[in-house]
Amino acid sequence: MGVKNKVILVTGASQGIGKASALALAKEGAQVVVAARSKDKLEALAGEAQGEVMPIACDATDPASVDAMFAAIADRFGRLDVLFNNAGNNTPGTDFGDLTFENWRKVMALNLDGAFLVALGAYRMMRDQDPRGGRIINNGSISAYAPRPGSAPYTASKHAISGLTKTISLDGRKHDIACCQIDIGNAKTEMAARMASGVPQADGSIRPEAMMDVEVVAETVVYMAGLDLHANALNVTIMANKMPFVGRG
Repeated sequence: MGVKNKVILVTGASQGIGKASALALAKEGAQVVVAARSKDKLEALAGEAQGEVMPIACDATDPASVDAMFAAIADRFGRLDVLFNNAGNNTPGTDFGDLTFENWRKVMALNLDGAFLVALGAYRMMRDQDPRGGRIINNGSISAYAPRPGSAPYTASKHAISGLTKTISLDGRKHDIACCQIDIGNAKTEMAARMASGVPQADGSIRPEAMMDVEVVAETVVYMAGLDLHANALNVTIMANKMPFVGRG
């Protein structure tokens, strides 16, 4: 079916996976709404895009800000076809016993609470629009299956996203809303750049890991966003082929 003329919201779009996905979706003819906290970066992205891009400054952890974003989308386009629920953050690797509640809440506030708020707004809009329905793509992580040392807040948040994805998928059936999850391993972004120089392994060593171009992830998002609503790619794992995930290192 493809993404041409679909209205697609990408959160966390000012950099990394979100930015690459937004540019790829716009290039394929989607009407892309890009959201993040930094309006300047979003406007620069809109200037770079080959296609229609609408920037909206939004704090995904703030219910009022999220509500205002969906009101702006409704006012401009009248509907929403796809959400790429991508906004997220992390905290430096920390042994579980040394974590602070502040660090825990910093990750959970965006990775889980923010993902919930944006998915909720999208779900309600898709449920109530005519014609009804749409697709929500949650950004999970390979951490949703296997953690790295010292990653309790991030890993817990991504396990929670897996549960959120499945329940939205189930509840959304009667409203023609499909929900799926993309789990990404070692894409070359600002957030993951350190992996190329060395990251902690389960055996306590520090080793560099194989990386993949972020454009590969963007192409996968375009594929998922373009699926007809009678089908769902519930879980898609896209990873650097030689990263130490399959097997024992």
